[in-house]
Amino acid sequence: MNNRSTPGYTCPTTLHLIGPHSWTEVPALLSYEVSDPFAVRITFGDTADSGDGISWLVGRELLQAGLDRPAGDGDVRLWPSRTSGDVLFLHLRAPSGEALFELSRAAVAGFLQLTENIVPTGEEASVLAVDDELAALLSNGGADPGAR
Repeated sequence: MNNRSTPGYTCPTTLHLIGPHSWTEVPALLSYEVSDPFAVRITFGDTADSGDGISWLVGRELLQAGLDRPAGDGDVRLWPSRTSGDVLFLHLRAPSGEALFELSRAAVAGFLQLTENIVPTGEEASVLAVDDELAALLSNGGADPGAR
């Protein structure tokens, strides 16, 4: 596994929850960890700094694609505004409901650029050392699932 001097990056930001008649500012924290190099965690709420807020994992590749064009299917969708260069829309859907947020496209782009400095796109699998883990499992070096 490649050792990185920086284990991750965290960036506080503000999203705007778009309601039927108004919008509400929602503090959030964008987090990227080398231990999960394919994902970005978005933690919502005033407790974002303590880690107690509601969190969603979003693919880093999905965030990157959503900067320039509609991206995502199902639970997470992103798209840039057609009228403002710095607006990105984030639509989240869960069994309990759905939410539409507006956030700064520039803030997300800047955050993603910093994640590239930690783990460049295309090198995520090498950071995870998937091949080493699989080799250990296949050589009986892993736990025996049949043992009781």
